[in-house]
Amino acid sequence: MKRPLPVGVDNFEKIINEGYYYIDKTLFIKELLDLKGEVNLFTRPRRFGKTLNLSMLRYFFEDTGDLEKNERNKELFQGMKIMDAGTDYAGQMGRYPVMNLTLKSAKRENFEDAYYTMRADIAVEFDRYRQIIERGKERLAPKEYEQYISVADEKADKWLVQESLKLFSRCMHKITGRNTVILIDEYDVPLENAYFRGFYDRMVHFIRALFESALKTNDHLQFCVITGCLRISKESIFTGLNHLNIISILDQKYSEHFGFTENEVLQMMEYYGVESRFSTMKEWYDGYTFGNTEVYNPWSVIKYLYDLYSDIDAFPRPYWINTSSNDIIKDLIVRADREAKGQIETLLRGQTMDIQVHEEVTYEDMRGNGENLWNFLYFTGYLTKESGYFKESSIFLRVRIPNVEVKAIYQNTILNWFKKAIQKEDFRDLYHAMEDGNAGKMRDILNSQLFGTISFYDSAENFYHGFLAGILSQSEDYTVKSNCESGNGRSDIMVRSPSLRGRSFILELKVSEDIDDLEADAEHALQQIYKKKYMEELRTEGYRRIDCYGVSFFRKDCEVRFGKGM
Repeated sequence: MKRPLPVGVDNFEKIINEGYYYIDKTLFIKELLDLKGEVNLFTRPRRFGKTLNLSMLRYFFEDTGDLEKNERNKELFQGMKIMDAGTDYAGQMGRYPVMNLTLKSAKRENFEDAYYTMRADIAVEFDRYRQIIERGKERLAPKEYEQYISVADEKADKWLVQESLKLFSRCMHKITGRNTVILIDEYDVPLENAYFRGFYDRMVHFIRALFESALKTNDHLQFCVITGCLRISKESIFTGLNHLNIISILDQKYSEHFGFTENEVLQMMEYYGVESRFSTMKEWYDGYTFGNTEVYNPWSVIKYLYDLYSDIDAFPRPYWINTSSNDIIKDLIVRADREAKGQIETLLRGQTMDIQVHEEVTYEDMRGNGENLWNFLYFTGYLTKESGYFKESSIFLRVRIPNVEVKAIYQNTILNWFKKAIQKEDFRDLYHAMEDGNAGKMRDILNSQLFGTISFYDSAENFYHGFLAGILSQSEDYTVKSNCESGNGRSDIMVRSPSLRGRSFILELKVSEDIDDLEADAEHALQQIYKKKYMEELRTEGYRRIDCYGVSFFRKDCEVRFGKGM
């Protein structure tokens, strides 16, 4: 039996004890200890192993106050790379109280619900150390003990919750004599959520106060590791933290510890006997560059391996689309002006664009200018670095869409946006032109719509088919059927009245290779309807008024030809 794949499992203890396949990332511990950063912020895209790495740190460093449990934690690392790194590193095992806090659950509809969720998560961590507190409470001031229990029982007021991480560290030091390791996962999730839901300022104030207390003036902090997608500016969150060490996807340090390297992916695929599908795996889920390290999306790799192990011919899918917030892409598309739409189309054609890097941003900066939004897309994994250069004291990157999976996310988002946008449009003029046989007016209306949307030309036929079918589907007087079996082939679109006495239409589409081919291709499309007898299905059903249209597209232009049904 092969080891099970850890789909959605991000607890280190569970992965090891229950025999899941694990890619050894324990040298992250060595690098962390070697570089001796006191407060470290790691920014990586969602689902790139941040939570699992923090869980690993917890089980390595944590002194639970229970000797037997500490030994069990040490056993988790037997055979791991960190155990071969030297006794100095192994000697750090099980030495510190650990506050392991995640903020990802604070994605709520309003500030109050988000706050109470964070308060509850902090209480869980306090409660994990309740026995240590009870055994050593004589070493605490009565007020310290009272405050600790208040936090653990979710009875603390807002001020005390903001001071809670500092309180935890102080109490632990008084009892154990050791400083505290603080691990904070997905610190920016409540900030992103608050930005899109309209209570960003209140959330910034709370997170800033929590961090200042724990990290700025905490004499009992051993070190802190924070993870998130984005580097929120110091002025916004990390006020006065001069010892903050920020490691983004631009940095070479720690670059191989988040995400899977190509060698790790190959080893996994060989283990499960699916290495024959490596080229598909690479095309869909590779393409990221952290520092100078090539990295695969670990979530999608595991999900695709899970499917391949059951069916070697399984199709790849955009697994990441359901795990990562796409609000940033939606915001880009909704607000895109003509220049931004052109840039998106350039990226969708597999080309690159240059951006100036701004690492310290806030969510409010997203609406400031397009450059900030491109930075958000880069740091959250929707763009990747192809090359970089330094110019006039600024860093510039040449970026592209990383892989087929992320491209599919863009395309799905664009299509959903287009469907919603056309629902607000009034297309009665288009239907009237189609009923009147006015091909010129149809062409002008469609050209106007093409000009305002975002196209992706490498899958042009599907795009234009969806574009035209989506517009025609807005009519309350007709039903639209795509790719119908009829005559000697498949017509692209059939439009018919519910009444057999009413009108019916056949539309055949062509995608031209050059602007000069539009007229000829539209005529070829029209003649194909007659040649392949696409009208037969409608005639068999009883329709007598059948009109035909050949439509050709080239980027933002189209041509229409009209013909009567024969």
